Amino acid sequence: MTVAELPSPAPGWAFRHSIRVRYQEVDAQKVVFNAHYLAYCDEAVSTWLGEVYGWDGTTDDHFDWMLVKVVLEWRGSAGFRDVIDVDMGVSRWGTTSFDVRFAGSVRDRAVFDATITYVCVQPGANTKIAVPDDLRQLLGDAPPR
Repeated sequence: MTVAELPSPAPGWAFRHSIRVRYQEVDAQKVVFNAHYLAYCDEAVSTWLGEVYGWDGTTDDHFDWMLVKVVLEWRGSAGFRDVIDVDMGVSRWGTTSFDVRFAGSVRDRAVFDATITYVCVQPGANTKIAVPDDLRQLLGDAPPR
C-alpha cells in the first residue's frame, strides 16, 4: 500500500490505521474483548512507523521501542466485522521516550482512547537510547487533540 492509498486520519491526528474485528476477538457479550484494544494500538503504531519511517522490526533498524506505560479508556463497543479506525499521533517527546495518543472509532463513534509511553532501545537489547532525531522529524511534534 502506498502512502497515497492509506486512510486519511481525522483532523488533528497524524496517522490512521483501520482494523476489521475478527470473530476470535469478540467475547461472550459479542463485543471486542478488552485486551485486544492494546493489540490494535500495537498493530497501528508499528504500521505507522513502517509506512512513515521504514521501520520493519529487524535488527537492521537503528532503533526499537518498548512499551513502558499504557492508559486505556473504553468508550463504546465494537463487534465482529466492525472496522475500527485508529487515529494516532505523538503527544510528548522525551529524551529516550515518547507518548503516542490513540483514538479508536467505528463509523465516527468513539470506541477507545489510549496513551502509550514507549522507550527507545537498541534493537535486540533492552539498553535505552535517545529518541532518533529523524524519528522526531517524521512523526511530528504537534500533539493530537
